[in-house]
Amino acid sequence: MSLLSVQNLSVQIGSVQILRDVSLEMAPGQVLGLVGESGSGKSMTALAIMRLLAEGMQASGSIVLQGEVLDTLSERQMCMRRGRNVGMVFQEPMTALNPLHTIGDQVAETVRLHTKTGRRAALVRAREVLDRVGLEHIGLNRFPHELSGGQRQRVVIACAIALAPKLLIADEPTTALDVTTQGEILELLRRLVREDGMGLILITHDLAVVAEMADEIAVMQTGRVVERGSVDDVLLRPQHDYTRALLAASVHQPVRQVRLESETVLQVRDVRRSYPGARRLIGRAPPVQAVRGISFDLKRGENLGLVGESGSGKSTLARALLGLEPVQSGEIRLGEYLMDADASRALRRRIGVVFQDPFGSFDPRWTVERLVAEPFHLLDNPPPRRAAVEEVLVSVGMKASDADRHIHAFSGGQRQRIAIARALIIRPDIILLDEAVSALDVQVRAQILDLLAELSAKYEVSYLFISHDLSVVRAITDRVMVMQLGQIVESGETEQVFTAPQADYTRQLLAATPRLPEGVAN
Repeated sequence: MSLLSVQNLSVQIGSVQILRDVSLEMAPGQVLGLVGESGSGKSMTALAIMRLLAEGMQASGSIVLQGEVLDTLSERQMCMRRGRNVGMVFQEPMTALNPLHTIGDQVAETVRLHTKTGRRAALVRAREVLDRVGLEHIGLNRFPHELSGGQRQRVVIACAIALAPKLLIADEPTTALDVTTQGEILELLRRLVREDGMGLILITHDLAVVAEMADEIAVMQTGRVVERGSVDDVLLRPQHDYTRALLAASVHQPVRQVRLESETVLQVRDVRRSYPGARRLIGRAPPVQAVRGISFDLKRGENLGLVGESGSGKSTLARALLGLEPVQSGEIRLGEYLMDADASRALRRRIGVVFQDPFGSFDPRWTVERLVAEPFHLLDNPPPRRAAVEEVLVSVGMKASDADRHIHAFSGGQRQRIAIARALIIRPDIILLDEAVSALDVQVRAQILDLLAELSAKYEVSYLFISHDLSVVRAITDRVMVMQLGQIVESGETEQVFTAPQADYTRQLLAATPRLPEGVAN
């Protein structure tokens, strides 16, 4: 019997067509992977199934869940189906959860909305569900901000499955998570499907995740399903040009120049950074050792990767390198100069940074010209602003006229190019890239990696890649360092570390990384 049947689903805003004749079929206990680049219509399809379209959007077609036609139900009737018959897990749990309510109350809310259960009994059910998703050690009275990213995602999943819905829609549930936490979340979803006979629609741009999770794959492009079939058929025998392009981008390796020995631009020696322990009823907990005796060198034009799961100390080290975080001991030197919180402007200009979320790092009120020229405050004699901005925009694949636009007018990939332009405009020796491509779809990611390789060769800039995406680190770096609990547990040439890891922790990270089937690379 069919669990979900979507036939000829179309969505439009005025005369603009968002979805075009989308048709999907799912059986109970099946995992359907919905893939495609940003703007292809994946999330819009999920929202249409949930009947959560924004005001002004018009939908047509048929949506049938367990024999019930959803598109004919009123909003009041749909409210009774959401949470009970169909649940949804969103990409960013911190925005999906209410920061003012405890996690126990938020899971219990789903139970109380759809049943006549009292608060006490609903909290008992919340405890059961949270235990089931692996949070048995977390109290019901904890707030979302007190949890890690993986724990928050488990809370969102608990909210979605509290009443055992027959269909669960997971929209990019692991994009911002490190590989070990991602593996735990994916294994949790597998177990829920297996134990409950629940259908799962997994929306993602990561084809390797789909390859390991899904029974069938539907590939979407510009609001249409262009290809659908089993995992092996779609990934190993793709029929559509767009599917082939996605697969090619997933295994893409940028063409990079081999670097000969060159001068050292960054020296890190025995750097240590700790934080005071949390307050207790009596005294404090022991100090948290975030960075413990880290040492490494970075050569001119070299690409160095830094990997490790959340909490390993990567971000603390990055802030110290940027002079934003004081260290208790050790030295950070850019050339012969000491980098610390009191570093001069002339020294700070030698290291730039590109963040994971470019939109969040830009002032939306400023034009691109002003945004890209922002680092000019570090220069004593900056060049003419307009000409410098236009030159660097063209160098990252944008148009000179883009300088007059605002950041909201650009796609995610274009925003990341502008972020790279901002980091590059004062010609730093080093650019620190903090999860700079993890939120991008595979084709845009491939373009950005090619761009970074080209800029590295052209300007001899060194990169420090901080990432949880091991496939990106392998594609773009010369050397890689593996960080665990504030220490470097393994370091070496990238291919050597990936093919013959020496540390148990490195082997765990590699084992947790999803992989495409063997034949895809060919």
